[in-house]
Formats: sequence, structure tokens, C-alpha cells
Amino acid sequence: MRVTHGRIAPSRTGVRSWWGKAWQRAVEEAAYVEADLRGGRSAARRGDVGGITVDAGSLLAAVREGDDTWTVEIAVPVLAAEERSALVDVVAAEAGRIAALLAGDLSFDLVEHADEVGIELLPFGGELAATCTCDAYLDPCRHALAVLVQTGWLIDADPLVLFALRGLDREALLHTLHERTSTAGEGITELADDVEVAADAVVRARRLVELMEAGAELPEGLL
Repeated sequence: MRVTHGRIAPSRTGVRSWWGKAWQRAVEEAAYVEADLRGGRSAARRGDVGGITVDAGSLLAAVREGDDTWTVEIAVPVLAAEERSALVDVVAAEAGRIAALLAGDLSFDLVEHADEVGIELLPFGGELAATCTCDAYLDPCRHALAVLVQTGWLIDADPLVLFALRGLDREALLHTLHERTSTAGEGITELADDVEVAADAVVRARRLVELMEAGAELPEGLL
């Protein structure tokens, strides 16, 4: 399912999660020229990247540079149907994994388990294929790298963005888990509902902390 994330404010603390840092390493691997990587990071921090649209296997965003605006498209390999099925099995293999994912945490054990069954969830630099409407000779150009850097911020906050890029979005993951447990003695539907409430509480708590740190007035809807 295609989802557009609004313009992202630069993080004061930078990427903190291990999976967010792994994505950033892939971005570094993808860059041909160090100057382009520096330019991409600077553009990301300045907020030159517009809303990022995430779909299975693709990223789409506009990047502003002076009076010009360039369109960036990035392709990421999608997991094959059997790989997506195996990934769902991995998520369901241990209690707490789906709850952790919905709360914004990607366990290293989950990724290791996936790797053991032949699924590479985190891409490497050579898998990030980018095009831009600018006239840069090399891809990814600094505009594409800016989009990739900001995508890392999205993934850092919500690892399910990575799942969606690989072809298994949040709704598909939950739906498949529901289907697989519908004949079991204890299904996942009630669990998923409880987890959704917990995940929403986590998101609200994080937002409150951000607002308090910024000294902003707290909206009633978050209290």
C-alpha cells in the first residue's frame, strides 16, 4: 500500500537504532562520490526533501535546490512471495515480535532468524537504484542521497517502513498473521488489537516527550 510521509523535521539526536544505522551504511555504500554524500546529508538536514512516498519496492520524493525542484525515484528489491511468507513465519515464530514491531522496535534476533532462512531484510548499497530529473552524471546524485538519508530517519522511527519497502506493509503483515492463526486455538486478532492500543500509547508518549523537549504547548489530544 502506498503511503506518503510528510516533510520530516531533522532529528536532534540523529539515527539511534541499529537498523537505522544499518540503512545509513547502505546509503554510504551506494554513494559514488563523497562530496555527493555530504551534499545529500546537508540537504536532508536543511529540510530540502518534500514528502516521501513509500510503496513496495519504491521511494518517490521531490527535492528543492535553490529555485529548482527535482524528482527522485528510488527502487529497492521486493521480496518474492515465498520470501514474504517466510518472513511472516519469522515474525510469528516468537512471542512479542509483532508487538515490538508495532511499537517501533526491530529485534536483531528477528533479522538474524530471517537471514538464516535466506531473507535479507536490510538492503545493501548496490540494491538502492536511484534516478533523478537533475543533470547529474552519477546516480545516486546528492538529491537521491538526501531522500535516502531521510528514509533512514523514517525507518529508524518505524521499522515497518522497511517491511513495506520490501513488499510487506503493516496491513498485509497483520492480515496474514490473522489468517494463519484463524484455525489455531488462540488467534492473533485480539492480540493485534491489544498491541495496536499499546503501540498507539508508545507513539503518543514519544510525541509528548518531543513536544516537552521543544517547550511547545501540549495538545489535549495527546494527553
